[in-house]
Amino acid sequence: MRLPSLVTDAPTLSTAMGQERNNFTLIRLLLALAVVVSHAFSVTTGEVMDEPLAAWTGFTLGEHAVNGFFAISGFLVTMSFDRRGWRDYVIARSLRITPGLIVATLIVALVLGGLMTRLPLMEYLTSDSLRRFIGATLTSFKSNIALPGVFVGNPFQFPMGTVWTLKYEVLCYVGVLGLGLVGLVRFRPAALALVAGLAMALLVLDLIRPTAPKGLETALRLPLIFAFGGALYVWRNRARLSGFLLLFLVVATGLAHGTFLYKTLLFVTSAYGVIWLALAPVATRWSWEPDADLSYGTYLYGWPVQQALHAVFPTAAAIVLLGPSLVITLVVAALSWYGVEKPALSLKAKALGRRTIKTIEPAAP
Repeated sequence: MRLPSLVTDAPTLSTAMGQERNNFTLIRLLLALAVVVSHAFSVTTGEVMDEPLAAWTGFTLGEHAVNGFFAISGFLVTMSFDRRGWRDYVIARSLRITPGLIVATLIVALVLGGLMTRLPLMEYLTSDSLRRFIGATLTSFKSNIALPGVFVGNPFQFPMGTVWTLKYEVLCYVGVLGLGLVGLVRFRPAALALVAGLAMALLVLDLIRPTAPKGLETALRLPLIFAFGGALYVWRNRARLSGFLLLFLVVATGLAHGTFLYKTLLFVTSAYGVIWLALAPVATRWSWEPDADLSYGTYLYGWPVQQALHAVFPTAAAIVLLGPSLVITLVVAALSWYGVEKPALSLKAKALGRRTIKTIEPAAP
């Protein structure tokens, strides 16, 4: 068998999407749990690069997980607009993100903060800092704002350290909406040009300024991965889920380590790899879809749970607190799913004239 046939004989994404099974829900949960595992180290030490994979790949386990979230989100959100149109798309996206975020912010600010603050409770509840925290978290997804008297002995004092990614997620949603409104969301050359432009910008950045600020790199990294996921959907009738192609990309990424090509290849490989795991027939043959989608709740509540445990047990090692943090986070995520997110999805289904909730719907990272 010739090498090209190993790619051309692989199933297209369109064919794979016609299967009854996919791994999207399971993969999102595993990615969210990977974020919790990653943060177990930085929450305890205050050093982000203490997290797994940082020294080996240049990115933490949590950053790799966020990359996976954005690849899946790009694929599913683009599909959402394509199938629904702009009105239903806006309703769907709003009801998927907003209720869970509002409730999480209020629980962390009023309940967890009220229990953990060193200030008198009434002074805490009436403070301007508390109001600023709630407002900034909900309107601009600020993740580096502290609550008054809360976690003052922790290396990091802010209680919702993961919501910053929602800013990029929402911007990508707006990008899909904009492309859709001008009729380009289904235009394959536009999808390819967007991915190529973002990849080229990142390549140039790494070539001329390899030590660029992390924020600038992130502003290119996450949209690139999201756009690549979206492009795979747009090209679904031609793009193929090839294990050989994935292996080739992994090897090429490894060989490019230490060069300006490395990061761009890593992001493209990660995006393709997570979609392959979600849809490739060989990966979905024995797939299992959880009844509850706990990924969003796990992502939102993992950090505050870990912060609280470290505040209560400041001398405990990261590995000691990891198990309890995972268990508590999953319990809280389940409460969020059944008490907030699932009812919101039911409301969304009614608003869109549907009786069922599609499990393929993306949760924000």
